[in-house]
Amino acid sequence: MGNQKPVNAPEVITFGCRLNTYESEVMRGHAMAAGMDNAIIINTCAVTNEAERQARQAIRKARRDNPNAKIVVTGCAAQTNPDQFKEMEEVDQILGNLEKLEASSFGLENDERVQVNDIMAAEETASHLIEGFEGRARAFLQIQNGCDHRCTFCIIPYGRGNSRSVPLGAIVDQAKSLTKNGYKEFVLTGVDITAYGEDLPGTPTLGQMCRRLLAAVPEIERLRLSSLDPVEVDNDLWRLIEGESRLMPHLHISLQAGDDMVLKRMKRRHLRADVYDFVEKARRLRPDAVFGADIIAGFPTETDEMAENSERLAVECDITYMHVFPYSERPGTPAAKMPQVPGNIRKERAARLRQIGDDNLRRFLQSQVGKTLSVLVENETTGRTEHYAPVTLDFTAEPGTIIQVHITRTDDKKLYASLGA
Repeated sequence: MGNQKPVNAPEVITFGCRLNTYESEVMRGHAMAAGMDNAIIINTCAVTNEAERQARQAIRKARRDNPNAKIVVTGCAAQTNPDQFKEMEEVDQILGNLEKLEASSFGLENDERVQVNDIMAAEETASHLIEGFEGRARAFLQIQNGCDHRCTFCIIPYGRGNSRSVPLGAIVDQAKSLTKNGYKEFVLTGVDITAYGEDLPGTPTLGQMCRRLLAAVPEIERLRLSSLDPVEVDNDLWRLIEGESRLMPHLHISLQAGDDMVLKRMKRRHLRADVYDFVEKARRLRPDAVFGADIIAGFPTETDEMAENSERLAVECDITYMHVFPYSERPGTPAAKMPQVPGNIRKERAARLRQIGDDNLRRFLQSQVGKTLSVLVENETTGRTEHYAPVTLDFTAEPGTIIQVHITRTDDKKLYASLGA
């Protein structure tokens, strides 16, 4: 499938989002072409303080385990706060989010230690043809980068720049290349994918792009969307949700909170009622739809009542896959200057939300027992259903293939399956 790591290839350690995963493969290709066999590239995330701490920990471990390797640090944490890595003697080179995608940044002769330029100057997202993803059965397609919004808690626009879309032709070329290498499932990635096309000629929408992509590349058997803003779904995308079987019935909402005052203080573009409307419409058009959501616990000024509103929404909308983050202050963001919720209360609220997510997931998994389902095999004995439920197989199968299995039981965290008809 084009996803095996070559002997003596550079190592890439990736933190954070699916867009980082895509970009890691671009960097792997550049580093291999430049002959950087003895290199470790650490692609960082800046969403939370914990993400940055984990990156620093990985850097120290990489140096202990590989005293002679060249260690390159890049990604959003390197873009937004390069000084923290300049102070680490383990780090040989620091690349910004623009520089990490340029072939000229890689090579043993390029020894300038810090290469981080103004991300806000970026005006387009260059296309990079990659052949596969190491150790992965599904492929990520970058369709967009950056964000024009300024949510009060978020540092990412300062790591990624303003919104830029990849033209349809480049997306189609990448998809065709990856299908030739055996990939059947694709995830469209970006920072704000519902903003797709606003900067392109003719301003195509996300839904129009998806429709054209599926028509141009019939070999795509499964298409997934990463995080959606619930008030920015266009009519073409609604029609695909309703009638396109290749678009998977698992929709991830960029929720962040379920209380209107918190949402306003976050400077989000939706309110509580918009989420209910989105979920209701999606289920009406696609009755088997399931939902994931990102949610922040303990945002500044959040009261017990506000937190309960978020919990109630998670229950009433039946969010199956909850990604819960205790609020993390990001220096330079407006929210960091607001009255803070004590850390222990943030953790308690996060625990309650995670319990709701666990309960919702358990009920959904139990509803799948006894069914025959289509599964993308991720490694020889595990895979994912169309609804993204994890499955353990009682037989071995070829990674990257899509097979029919019979669901025999669940342990409330994943499904178990035997070979179906």
